[in-house]
Amino acid sequence: MKFATLPNGTLDGKLILVSKDLLTAVDVSSIAPNLLHAIQNWETVESDLNAVYEQLNTRKASEIFDFDPSVCLAPMPRSPQWLDASAFTNHGRLMEQAFNTDPIENFDTIPVMYQGASDDFQGPTADMPMPSEEDGIDFEGEFGVIMSEVPMSTSAEKAVEHIRLIVQINDWSLRALGPREMNSGFGFLQAKPSSSFAPVAVTPDELGDAWKNGRVNMHLHVSWNGQRFGEPHGSEMNFSFPQLIAHAARSRRLTAGCVLGSGTVSNVSRAAGSACISERRVIEKIDLGEIKTGFMRFGDSVRMQAKYDDGSDGPFGVIEQRVVENSSAG
Repeated sequence: MKFATLPNGTLDGKLILVSKDLLTAVDVSSIAPNLLHAIQNWETVESDLNAVYEQLNTRKASEIFDFDPSVCLAPMPRSPQWLDASAFTNHGRLMEQAFNTDPIENFDTIPVMYQGASDDFQGPTADMPMPSEEDGIDFEGEFGVIMSEVPMSTSAEKAVEHIRLIVQINDWSLRALGPREMNSGFGFLQAKPSSSFAPVAVTPDELGDAWKNGRVNMHLHVSWNGQRFGEPHGSEMNFSFPQLIAHAARSRRLTAGCVLGSGTVSNVSRAAGSACISERRVIEKIDLGEIKTGFMRFGDSVRMQAKYDDGSDGPFGVIEQRVVENSSAG
């Protein structure tokens, strides 16, 4: 199934189902008012949602309407918890090499993960207000999963059963603020603005063979101000999503609706490009001896779209956002 959320004046929005071809949709809020409710009551609503989804794809559902992703909110505008990993170890190793820092202990065997803000996820076309260009504004293309309730100490083998939906994410970062927060030992706060999501969240079966080994085996095409930036492939995750879930649940229960991100999609091959500016900058430092690329400026735009290996469009739709100066300060 494919899900999206439309604004309706509530914090969680109105749930709709989207057709396989992403062209039409139908309101299913009478079954589940929003996606968080659907995830929290999956066993109760899944069968009814599936029935409507089949009717939608055969054009037999009532009140079908054209799907307009530009008006969508994030599929789940808020969540009980947002966790983000750094599962592509190539990205971390590049950072260590560029800045000659000590390797993170057990980086290849124990996932690195932080807990971020989950109360204000942004939609695929929302302008992103930022306080200052001097903060080092950066995008980060990722994949993620939305989970059912995960019991404490769930194994990776069992964790896969708790993956309900797969999403595409732009995990914004303010790079100039990150080092001090990391050195404090308390993790990110100011360095991590609200994350943004592609309009459509999908059940794993919608990916077909592209969902393999607990990874999204697709290219994430990223462009900055209309120029190609990279299209790294999701298959190079060092840790699978079930392994990441097991790590997060080692000492606590994860409630239904938690979202877990892969971290920046990153490939060993330089030809793949990058999914964040910071990685391009460290590659420049390593390969050229100097950093040439700056961070984003107000008015800049970023576009992200997952695509299958044959080049066809992926199931999540497109993230296309513009950075603007914050005007809401009191």
